[in-house]
Amino acid sequence: MSRTAAPATPSASADAARGRIPTAPLIVGLICVLGVSLACGVALGATGVSWERVLRLMWAGISGGSLGTDDVGAYTIVWEIRFPRVVLAAVVGAGLTAVGVAVQALVRNALADPFVLGISSGAAVGANAVILFGALAGFGVWALSFSAFLSALAATLVVYAVARSPLGLSPLRLVLTGTALAYGFQAVTTVMVFGAERGEAARSAMMWLLGSLGGATWPKIPLAAATVLAGWLWLRVRAGALDALSMGDETAAALGVPPDRLRRELFVVTAAVTGTVVAVSGAIGFVGLMVPHLVRILVGASHARVLAVAPLAGAVLLVWADVLSRVLLAPTELPVGAVTAALGVPAFLMLMRRGGHALSGR
Repeated sequence: MSRTAAPATPSASADAARGRIPTAPLIVGLICVLGVSLACGVALGATGVSWERVLRLMWAGISGGSLGTDDVGAYTIVWEIRFPRVVLAAVVGAGLTAVGVAVQALVRNALADPFVLGISSGAAVGANAVILFGALAGFGVWALSFSAFLSALAATLVVYAVARSPLGLSPLRLVLTGTALAYGFQAVTTVMVFGAERGEAARSAMMWLLGSLGGATWPKIPLAAATVLAGWLWLRVRAGALDALSMGDETAAALGVPPDRLRRELFVVTAAVTGTVVAVSGAIGFVGLMVPHLVRILVGASHARVLAVAPLAGAVLLVWADVLSRVLLAPTELPVGAVTAALGVPAFLMLMRRGGHALSGR
């Protein structure tokens, strides 16, 4: 057991020597920023609501307090529309970031995310089958989440089966296989959209494919939050093993971490979290790619520290991306995936130039 924790010690010493930011104050600061961001997300929009009114109506919703007749309309906007939306944005941002950390450890590539492995594209196939054709209607409100999870898991199994070779599961084969199959899943989704008879359903599917939190409701939050929390806790428990895996299969095996078994576990966790998150928010890109890498610059490479900080940073990022999607062209709403892409593409190019070694998988 002590051998699996060994990689963290030299990493921690090196990070301290490079003047990394201590995680505790950073976590406290991000929690405060997230709280302010949630309040801003509720107050800002096509219809502005004063800060005093936002806080009063949020408290009324939490405590069950009474409302005046003049507050009914504003209460609906604040409590039934915007508040669940910003909470869901925080949950999705945290989930995408945690999964991004897992995928980057899985393929030993700091510029990877669930889209690279085709998991998000696979989840999109199942979710669109529900939106466009009413598949799994017997599951009621859970149909979308269940279908997205099943298709994400199926996509994961396909990627795993194709990428696996007699020599094991190499990061390069995973990336190449996942990228190729992602295009295939996207093609299936495109055929489904153009084959749908209902024009409004096709429009909803296209909006969802670009990422949208416009359909956020309180009932959608518990399952997404529970799945993200469970996945994050598992990753935190396995942080030492992820450190070992990131140093290569031979090093991981020498430290008592079976790399193939750990990758299988990561596959399942990644599929579960990605499928659930994609079901409630659509395909939002770049969050799981940008945030983990930026957090590593701040706190170092230790997965224990990265996983403590990155989900909070991802939550803050997606809350503000959603705010921008609502206010930039108000009253028209942009897909939040378009906003994260606009932020993510320049960041991706800068990260590539700054750390080209990350592309080598070492």
